[in-house]
Amino acid sequence: MITIRRNRIGTGHLPVWQELLWQLLLAAIGIVMLAPLAWLISTSLKEPGAIFKLPPVWIPNPVRLANYPEALTSLPFIRFFFNTLTITFWATLGTLVTASMAAYAFARLRFPGRGFLFALVLSTLMLPSVVTLIPTFILFRNLHWIDTYLPLIVPFWLGGGAFNIFLLRQFFLTIPLELDEAARIDGASNYRIYAQIILPLAQPALATVSIFSIIAHWNEFVLPLIYLHDMNKWTMAIGLQGFSDLYSTQWNLLMAASTVMLLPLIILFFSAQRYYLEGIQMSGIAGR
Repeated sequence: MITIRRNRIGTGHLPVWQELLWQLLLAAIGIVMLAPLAWLISTSLKEPGAIFKLPPVWIPNPVRLANYPEALTSLPFIRFFFNTLTITFWATLGTLVTASMAAYAFARLRFPGRGFLFALVLSTLMLPSVVTLIPTFILFRNLHWIDTYLPLIVPFWLGGGAFNIFLLRQFFLTIPLELDEAARIDGASNYRIYAQIILPLAQPALATVSIFSIIAHWNEFVLPLIYLHDMNKWTMAIGLQGFSDLYSTQWNLLMAASTVMLLPLIILFFSAQRYYLEGIQMSGIAGR
C-alpha cells in the first residue's frame, strides 16, 4: 500500500509556518504595489492645497468629488476616450488576426527555413523601437498618413508583433498534432484547421495577447503624439498633458482624469484574469 502524506493545512508541499510566511510576504508586496494606485485615487479627491501636505494625507478631508466632472469637462475627454477606444479596438483586432496566423504557420506547418525565419522574427525584439521611429515616420509621411489613425493601426495588421507571435506559437505547440492530421484526413484545409480547431482551443492565449495589446494601445503616448496633430483626434494619454503647462500642473484634475483612464484596464484585467494566467502558464510549457 502506498501512503501519501499531506499537511492538514496548506498546499501539501510546505509546512504550515512556511506557507503562512509566504502569504505574509506576498501580502506585503501586494500592499507596496497598490500604494501608487491608492495615492492616485486619494489625490484625485483632494483640494489643490492639500496635495503636498507633510506628513502626507492619505484620506482626503474634505473629499472633493467635483474634481472628476471638472477634469472630464475642462477638455473634450469624451472625444479622447472614443478616439482611444477606436485605435485600441482595430489595432488589437489586427494583432490577434495576423499574429495568430503567423504563429500557426511557425507552430503547425512545415516549410524550408521555418526555424531561421522564426529566429529572425524573435531578433526584432532586441531592436529598440526608437531606432525605427524616423524611418517609419518618413514612410507614413510619404503615404500622407500623418494626422490620421492609420500609422497607429495598420502596422499591427502586418504581423502583430514578435512577442505576440512567440506567445501564441508556444501555446499552439501544446495542442496535439493528431487533431490536425485527423482534420486533414476529413479534407480540411490549413485555413479551416486554423479557424475551427486551433483558435477555439487557444482562447486563453488569445485573451492574454488581447490584454497585452489593449494595455499597450490604451496607454500609448509617443506614437499618437508624433502622428496626431488635430486636437479632435487626440487620445486620452495625450489629453492628460492638458493639465500641465510651463509653470504649474493641476495635480488633482490630472489624477482624476488618470483614474478614469485606468478604470477600464482594471475592469478588463480582473474580468479576464483566469484566461490571462492560464494563457501565460500554458505558453511556457512547449519548447519544440
